[in-house]
Amino acid sequence: MRDKNTVFQQKKTLNAGGKLLDLSTPKVMGILNITPDSFYAGSRLETADDIIAQAQKHLSEGADILDIGAYSSRPGATDISVQEEIDRLLPAVEALKHRFPEAILSVDTFRAMVAKTAIEAGAHIINDISAGELDETMFSTVAKLRVPYILMHMKGTPQTMKGLNSYENLLEEVLCYFIEKLQQLKLLGLTDVVIDPGFGFAKDLHQNYKLMSQLDQFKVLGFPLLAGVSRKTMVYQAIGGTAKDALNGTTVLNTIALMKGARILRVHDVKEAVEAVKIVSQLNAD
Repeated sequence: MRDKNTVFQQKKTLNAGGKLLDLSTPKVMGILNITPDSFYAGSRLETADDIIAQAQKHLSEGADILDIGAYSSRPGATDISVQEEIDRLLPAVEALKHRFPEAILSVDTFRAMVAKTAIEAGAHIINDISAGELDETMFSTVAKLRVPYILMHMKGTPQTMKGLNSYENLLEEVLCYFIEKLQQLKLLGLTDVVIDPGFGFAKDLHQNYKLMSQLDQFKVLGFPLLAGVSRKTMVYQAIGGTAKDALNGTTVLNTIALMKGARILRVHDVKEAVEAVKIVSQLNAD
């Protein structure tokens, strides 16, 4: 079953530290949370051994990218200083770079100084939940670093976003947001960009599913799409339970996202996401 929406040509490669990441086949990004208060308790990593063990598991199960986060972005999360974020993040990046030198490392941060420190320590990609809104120097910093940049839609901050979910036209407003951001990045010469609609960020349950139903519309932007729904509230609010009960629901949504054009899945559970990619790829095979 071929993708019927073939009008829009999407960028299909990312240059991650000299490694060419081919997105013609969707890729899986495994989450490494080095925070004490991540929304999914099962993903929290407390020691260097925990981080290495989880990274090894992700890679052995087929992860193409490891995404390391040292700042919890769950609704209402506690704010921490730039220095505390660096102090958490830097040893993890250095340990992962040493233990898995061929792994592609992404860093989940909205702070330019953290991004610069991480890239200089050996990371390859910056994943910014705020699309430069929370640090006005992020765009220029990433452009100077010449690294792939994941651009996500959010309103407010992790502490305030829950109450900022009022939209006249959700799809139109999110698309316009990205068009403006992409124009700014183009002027800076940055073309290795990934679009993340920001499921769960300043969006309620209905809005999240509306956005998922319209995910293929983002192809008009011409950049690869990332879907990050793993074990989020939008999953378990719809089926019951908590984050720990949301694996099957996550896999269903990941499959829908792939069928609507997602090229990267950001997940806690790599094996199941890799299997979803394989199955959807069969649908689209010649």
